[in-house]
Amino acid sequence: MENRTKSEGNRRLVIGMSGASGAILGIELLKVLKTIPEWESHLVISKGAEETIRLETDYSLDDVRSLADKVYSIKDIGATIASGTFKTEGMIIIPCSMKTVAGIAGGYSDNLLLRAADVIIKERRKLVIIARESPFSQIHLKNMLYLDQLGATIMPPMVTYYNNPNDLNDMNRHIIGKILDKLGIEIVGFKRWGETVI
Repeated sequence: MENRTKSEGNRRLVIGMSGASGAILGIELLKVLKTIPEWESHLVISKGAEETIRLETDYSLDDVRSLADKVYSIKDIGATIASGTFKTEGMIIIPCSMKTVAGIAGGYSDNLLLRAADVIIKERRKLVIIARESPFSQIHLKNMLYLDQLGATIMPPMVTYYNNPNDLNDMNRHIIGKILDKLGIEIVGFKRWGETVI
């Protein structure tokens, strides 16, 4: 499935949404990427994420898919993002369930989201995991430690207060800014400690 195509030579970023709470974070990230012409988003949504989007937000699946440049079925193991020869800058899984963390850590690539993450690891590209669970069990921590040791960045979406957020939108924006910073992407409205907002 494809939505829209930006100009040739764009930097590609794979976005995975799994079935953890926090679907709005994935949606907000896609909205930000849509405004950055030089970046191209390649989206895969798990069945659990589809349900979470329905339960937690006012967005339809079509609304969410329309925010991405290219969209893939979770079942399409033969998609371009399942191959290391398809050049990307990395992958963000937002939100990321502990089931998905376990699947990646175990190399259990039975769907496109897990396979795409497996490819990112084997090609030594950037993998940013927005882990959603509280509290973490020893199983969760062990799996995340292992992925960290493989080079993934584990980023639970922690709320910050130094940026004096006015509402949930401000908090979400700050979290998205911190995530995209790992890919070297600057966004408007992201307030770093000791700096003014751009």
